[in-house]
Amino acid sequence: MNYWWVNQNQTYKDEINGGFLWSPKTRSDGGRNQFYENMKDVSPGDVIFSFCDTRIKAIGRASGVVQTAPKPDFGNAGINWSKEGWLVPVEFKELTNIIRPKDHIEQLSVYLPEKYSPLQKNGNGLQSVYLAKIGNAMAQQLIGLIGAEYHSTLTALTSTVEIESTSDDVFENAIRGRTDISATTKSQLINSRLGQGLFKTNVRLNEKACRVTGVSDPQHLRASHIKPWRLSDDTEKLHGCNGLLLAPHVDHLFDSGFISFSDIGQLLISSKLNTDVLSAWGISLKKSVGKFNSEQSKFLQFHRTNIFKQ
Repeated sequence: MNYWWVNQNQTYKDEINGGFLWSPKTRSDGGRNQFYENMKDVSPGDVIFSFCDTRIKAIGRASGVVQTAPKPDFGNAGINWSKEGWLVPVEFKELTNIIRPKDHIEQLSVYLPEKYSPLQKNGNGLQSVYLAKIGNAMAQQLIGLIGAEYHSTLTALTSTVEIESTSDDVFENAIRGRTDISATTKSQLINSRLGQGLFKTNVRLNEKACRVTGVSDPQHLRASHIKPWRLSDDTEKLHGCNGLLLAPHVDHLFDSGFISFSDIGQLLISSKLNTDVLSAWGISLKKSVGKFNSEQSKFLQFHRTNIFKQ
């Protein structure tokens, strides 16, 4: 297991909530950047310390290996970054005991890497740094400062990573046999069927929890296609607005057409569904789940017209 330090001043909210790290592959001038190259060395189970606004605010654990991916929608952040880069799926948990490394720089400075350090010797950040590798000794110093919360957080993250990494792969022969797309794209499209990989990452940029149950822990949620995977083109299969994070029982109802949603978030219930099922699962017949954005609404229109059992 390796330890990493990621500087997320511009992208903290998107990456923490979305469950990923993303960087360009090269500098804007096409030159090599070691802090981007490091993305290729992250392995499942590696620990990431999230640094933002001079503080370590969260701990992450990698749940997969690097893949080529389009730049997520970071808003005004990274407007000059390339449209394609490296993505590593990571499950994060924010800390209660947030630490400011500069306050402990005398203790930490001796353990900073001689080359490609995440911090200056005086404890100030470095503008050009994204993902830096840190040694075990440095990591242990940070762990000591965070205290017992580090270990409870890591335990929770380990559970999530194990579940994701042991899921069965489902390979579609039609995609495997295609010659017009790369192996990376094939993998992304196949994984999207199970709500895994890049698709789930993209969905989490818009959705933070199951809209029906309120559950927000990603290990208990599925990234469910609104327009079914089998009916979606390559772009739609990975489109973050073509998905919802749903608890498994809600996912079943939605995929089967027993429920749908209006654009303003009203729960729509099929006449084919025995409402005793909803009562047993604690789902209100008058549930409102919140308004959907315009892109989601386009996919929901398809679901209401073609999947929902009136």
